[in-house]
Amino acid sequence: MVKRFLAGAVCLLSATSAFAEPAPTPPVAAKKPHQVAAPFGAVREDEYYWLRDDTRKNPDVLSWLAAENSYADGQLARLTPLKDTLFKEITGRIAPDDSSVPYRQRGYLYYRRFAAGQDYPVTARRKGAMTAPEEVLLDQPAMAKGKGFFSIGAWEVSPDNRYVAYAEDSVGRQQFRLKVREIATGRIVDETVANIEDALVWADDNRTIYYIDKDPVTLLSKRVKAHVIGTPASDDRLIHEEKDDSFYISLKRTASDKYACIFLWSTTSNEARCAPASGKGEFTVFAPREKGWLYNVDHIGDRWLVWSNHQAPNYRLMSVPDTAQTADRTQWRDLVAPSDTAFIEAFKPFNGFVAIEERVNGNKRIRLLANDGKSTSVAADEPAYTMTLDTNAEPATDWLRYRYESMVTPPTIYEVNAKTGERRQLKRQPVPGYDPAQYVTERVWATARDGTRVPVSLVHHRKFHRNGTAALYQVGYGAYGSSYDPAFNIAWPSLADRGMVVAIAQIRGGQDMGRAWYDNGRLMKKMNSFTDFIDVTRHLVAQKYAAPRRTAGFGRSAGGLLMGTVANMAPEDYGVIVTQVPFVDAVTTMLDPTIPLTTNEYDEWGNPEQKPAYDYILGYSPYDNIAAKHYPAIYVSTGLWDSQVQYYEPAKWVARLREKKTGDNPLLFRVQMEAGHGGKSGRFRRYEEQAEYLAFMMDQLGVAQ
Repeated sequence: MVKRFLAGAVCLLSATSAFAEPAPTPPVAAKKPHQVAAPFGAVREDEYYWLRDDTRKNPDVLSWLAAENSYADGQLARLTPLKDTLFKEITGRIAPDDSSVPYRQRGYLYYRRFAAGQDYPVTARRKGAMTAPEEVLLDQPAMAKGKGFFSIGAWEVSPDNRYVAYAEDSVGRQQFRLKVREIATGRIVDETVANIEDALVWADDNRTIYYIDKDPVTLLSKRVKAHVIGTPASDDRLIHEEKDDSFYISLKRTASDKYACIFLWSTTSNEARCAPASGKGEFTVFAPREKGWLYNVDHIGDRWLVWSNHQAPNYRLMSVPDTAQTADRTQWRDLVAPSDTAFIEAFKPFNGFVAIEERVNGNKRIRLLANDGKSTSVAADEPAYTMTLDTNAEPATDWLRYRYESMVTPPTIYEVNAKTGERRQLKRQPVPGYDPAQYVTERVWATARDGTRVPVSLVHHRKFHRNGTAALYQVGYGAYGSSYDPAFNIAWPSLADRGMVVAIAQIRGGQDMGRAWYDNGRLMKKMNSFTDFIDVTRHLVAQKYAAPRRTAGFGRSAGGLLMGTVANMAPEDYGVIVTQVPFVDAVTTMLDPTIPLTTNEYDEWGNPEQKPAYDYILGYSPYDNIAAKHYPAIYVSTGLWDSQVQYYEPAKWVARLREKKTGDNPLLFRVQMEAGHGGKSGRFRRYEEQAEYLAFMMDQLGVAQ
């Protein structure tokens, strides 16, 4: 993969020189006949299919991408002062030498710290107390030096505290390499295993590491293997091979530290396989997978806890004693019964209580359930907020650590005592120059066209007047059951300070209002996600939060599918559309099982090899529904090495939009040549593109500077 990247970089340099001056007119991609056929006989013409180059080395493709970057540079040149101002404002809200709250595990306090001006943190620990000498685990600034992209995924310290195993990606394709470092000496003792997922678990022998091997073509998680430090990767023992390509794989040790578990999960079915963490026993199935049945497990004391949708659309929490046959559901007992109003999303067991993440009325909150059955919810003071469980590495404590934030309140780490209710603030993320008292967050409800009430979280300046003249920045996602929680974003004060309103449309397709919220926004009900977003825009305009056609829509990845479809369905409602790594070529991608993620997602979008699903997806696929119409201004970005939404999806979309759209509204395509799905790496560099597209957005909406 590194060789491929270097070869592509050489081609890019030669291609870029041919487009050194900003192009006065948009690049025009050649049209080449190509047909995409479905198994049942349907055929579509895809004249820009040639822009797909899996090697990332085709000089014609790289030249066209370079021309798009050059054209974007030329069109955005006049906005450089605003972009620089925004970048300075946004990064100015990042504390230059910030550090995390230490957490305790096996006698050590672990934390990470940023030095002033550094893009990457140092991960370190101290034995017993923060006054002890520092031991560096991962000096990421040094490790990232000279790399165009750098990311550390999972890292885990061995049970004897001697080694740190970590997953490293230096391309952006999420094909990690396993490395093992001896902490005391800093010496790398193993780096033979490549192309793995971002998940690692140690066995108790301090020599064996469980990891997930990826398919080199589809990048699907396929096999769980056991690697012994110092032995060749070819000797790694196969633990499990997943034959069903609709399943993902993850790993973890249980809260009790007694078991290592493999989790196999898809949209509609899960399975757990666990073994003693000693590494001496076999992995056995906790309960066999069934279509439509989802569950997750953890272990504490002498019992298993099971989170399950068994006769519970919003999930229930159950207990199974160690002595029971875990697959026999008649032996499972409710700890938290099913609810129509509270959706259980996650849980964390402790010796004396269980912490539960649940969603109620569009907000995520935390509830504490004591072993004696007493239940209490952690209080919040704002109408729209997010609580999430923080790092709680040791279960033998009465204190739960959690994170609280809102669109006004920066991330704040609290501890709450499960017995007394006492709460103490450990840290609030420092945001230099930011005064939360100057901003207001709201929760409003928009009525969708089918009568459904959609939660919307807002933030604006305290001096904002709701008079129907403001510009609106509306964001959304609406897929995979992934909720768009009202969280703090360090860029948004720059919008609110200029009189804008920022809105999170918590549309169907997420799980903001429970599992039914997700089910009503996927498969043959996917259209609800798109109409919800449009109806939220129209509601906010009608309620005078914004002026007509002064709305910017933003979404990334599956949220890019949202943006592309919204642009086709209601271009007159938006002044500008901004989308990153957008999934916009849904039919062609879902017809190709060799593309990463395709087979995993048949239960999300449908399998277009079947005609009903084909026809439904074709009805909204952004690439397939481009027409000769007056689109709003559009900013699109992608990463050449994206493994989740391949760069050629937005490339083809832009090419066809250029051909068909009417009017003079700009269409810009920014290609990050050294990045993947997450964009540029590093805590400062990631905001360079954000400053650029925000400047473009403000300019198109006429936001006063």
